[in-house]
Amino acid sequence: MEPNWMAKGLCANQPPETFFPSDGVGVEVAKRICAKCPVVDGCLEYALTNRIDHGVWGGASERQRRRLLKARRKEAEKAARLELRASRK
Repeated sequence: MEPNWMAKGLCANQPPETFFPSDGVGVEVAKRICAKCPVVDGCLEYALTNRIDHGVWGGASERQRRRLLKARRKEAEKAARLELRASRK
């Protein structure tokens, strides 16, 4: 069952292969569609939360999503360290 926002996405009117390209040019085409999409933020968050490895989601390629997840992990670790230090005072 798909989340309600998916039906509102511009991708709903495109062939699925548009968002699962085999080359960089295809990625750019998909990202241009996503840039105009009203649900781009929710789409990206869905892909990050569900660790979707393939395709363009929320205007982000697979590599970009990996980088975002890594940055989020580092931020969470930093916040946890700061919280631990504060609790020790």
